[in-house]
Amino acid sequence: MRLFATILIAATVFAGQALAAPAPVWTVDKGASKVAFSSSFDGGAFSGAFRRWDAAIRFDPANLAGSSVTATFDMTSAVTGDADRDEALPLDDWFAAKRFPKATFTATSFKAMGGNRYQAVGALTIRGVTKPLTLPFTLVITGGVAKMNASVGLNRLAFGVGQGDWKTTEVVPGTVTVNISLTAKRAP
Repeated sequence: MRLFATILIAATVFAGQALAAPAPVWTVDKGASKVAFSSSFDGGAFSGAFRRWDAAIRFDPANLAGSSVTATFDMTSAVTGDADRDEALPLDDWFAAKRFPKATFTATSFKAMGGNRYQAVGALTIRGVTKPLTLPFTLVITGGVAKMNASVGLNRLAFGVGQGDWKTTEVVPGTVTVNISLTAKRAP
């Protein structure tokens, strides 16, 4: 009986490991991808983007347990097209980029929502503050090319983005919308 129990336990462990095998690696096509954000200042809408960012992606719709994503964003690379705003964003009132040069999103699990819709469940760190984040996205894979689109509202105040006079929502709203358009190629 002990031998049977040992074999059953071993089979269960090995089956679990097989299901959690790493998903395939995908390489981001930076020229065809963009991480953008939008908000408003004193009632006037503006948008911007991060010029420098990277993502380590392992994803397979048939193996969500083995999928993972870690994305990093260079906080000094945010541009909006307004010189004063672009100079202010890396400073202590906003991103405090000297102390916190990178923001990071790490997805630890994924959920299929039907069709080409998914959710990446993980944590976002900005200014040294980590909060849980569920990122809804759509994904279409054609051959070896994946196209992903996502949009999520972030509470900037939860991460300490906006200090001093900017700590209220009178001039800049508390929610900033982040839009991601990503094209990636399956690594050989």
